[in-house]
Amino acid sequence: MTKIHTQDLVDQFKLELLAGKEGLQREIIMSDISRPGIEMTGYFRYYPKKRLQLLGKTEMSYYKDLNTEERSERAKKMCTEETPGIVVSRGMEVPHELIEACEEGNVPLLRSPYKTTRVVSRLTNYLEAKFAPFTAMHGVLVDIYGVGVLIMGQSGVGKSETALELVKRGHRLVADDSVEIRQEDYDRLIGTSPPLIEHLLEIRGLGIINVMTLFGAGSVRSHKKISYIINLESWDEKKQYDRLGLDEETMKIIDVDVPKATLPVRPGRNLAVIIEVAAMNFRLKQMGVNAAEEFSTRLTTMIGEEKTNLGVDYDLE
Repeated sequence: MTKIHTQDLVDQFKLELLAGKEGLQREIIMSDISRPGIEMTGYFRYYPKKRLQLLGKTEMSYYKDLNTEERSERAKKMCTEETPGIVVSRGMEVPHELIEACEEGNVPLLRSPYKTTRVVSRLTNYLEAKFAPFTAMHGVLVDIYGVGVLIMGQSGVGKSETALELVKRGHRLVADDSVEIRQEDYDRLIGTSPPLIEHLLEIRGLGIINVMTLFGAGSVRSHKKISYIINLESWDEKKQYDRLGLDEETMKIIDVDVPKATLPVRPGRNLAVIIEVAAMNFRLKQMGVNAAEEFSTRLTTMIGEEKTNLGVDYDLE
């Protein structure tokens, strides 16, 4: 599981540290952010002390209207041993009672110059990405016309060679061999490459090549949403493969069902071109154009017309 410390937020968002330097190594264990509005009134029964606390204009305005004794009391209750930090937005001035309480409790007090909604949004997105469900899969991830295609299959079936041909055709490599996948939303999977093999392709008989060095910075991407899966398998004469494209397969990765197609591999088939066309066809389907369904509709209509004509001819006889 990914470990996030308050220091990581300071480094990532260039937050200003006002107090509580000793607590920068406190661990953040959840992505939820709390805005302690009701706590400012003195009600701490359900205070989510393990969350990152954020004080916006509303909370800070109320806090400043309190007397000195109330400020100290509320600040001390907010600064628990489990609180990872307190963030003040809009670059607002912080009362010394809160600074003293944070310093005494070793709770990092941070300040951002940006508006509250923007701070909440950026912090939440960052934390949710870090705490997102994670898995790693064997395959190759390529960005083809904006579609993140995960190419899967048995070892030695030709995934990396196909990816190399796709890169030569102008598409972008994300990861080869091992793809790290995070579920950043209920239906959004983001694939990245392990740092050790980033931008590298392994071609059997040739070895490891650096795609970015050979083809330039435009041939690689650091991450990409996985939208489509292509499974490569050796051609099986006994197996019936989909010839119309009406069968819609899916594959579940973590909690997301991803559309999937199976391509049989045999000599003479240009897999790179086929996968390229599959990605374009997938985009068309997303825009409401489905060639297979159109063909099926035409065929049904034609059969219906033939039956009608046969029925008319029979009546005339």
